[in-house]
Amino acid sequence: MQIEIRQYQIHDAAAAAAIWNEVVRGGAAFPQREELTEENADSFFRSQSFTGLAEDAETGEIVGLYILHPNNVGRCGHICNTSYAVKDGVRGRHIGEQLVRHSMAQGKTLGYRILQFNAVVATNASALHLYRRLGFKQLGVIPGGFLMPDGHYEDIIPHYHEL
Repeated sequence: MQIEIRQYQIHDAAAAAAIWNEVVRGGAAFPQREELTEENADSFFRSQSFTGLAEDAETGEIVGLYILHPNNVGRCGHICNTSYAVKDGVRGRHIGEQLVRHSMAQGKTLGYRILQFNAVVATNASALHLYRRLGFKQLGVIPGGFLMPDGHYEDIIPHYHEL
């Protein structure tokens, strides 16, 4: 599978929302509980500083995405935050890595100096392994910072990378 990452466009709303909602329904990575709807998906993706889509170059299928936006405002406005989602059935093919690398370059292009992840769930071993390999630094551990679908709490591990 040859992946090309491009900017989100309005006609991508349904495909992007479907992938986003898979992660929300899974309940083990994104803090959101509410799924995107047809009515709010486009405004959500367009409201980001950048939404990148991973597209299979041969089929045109959207197989992953990321959103990039400020992590804070004012004197901390140079720090961005991202979220990544890869479609079920194509995980494990390094699409997530391509999305992370693209977001790092895009964040720098947009003038951000630091990329920060606020809530990497401790059970998300593949993400933690990838972030370490790409040189992200762990900031610490927040005990019980993430509510899992079954009602128990998992630790979250914030990370950052200078762009």
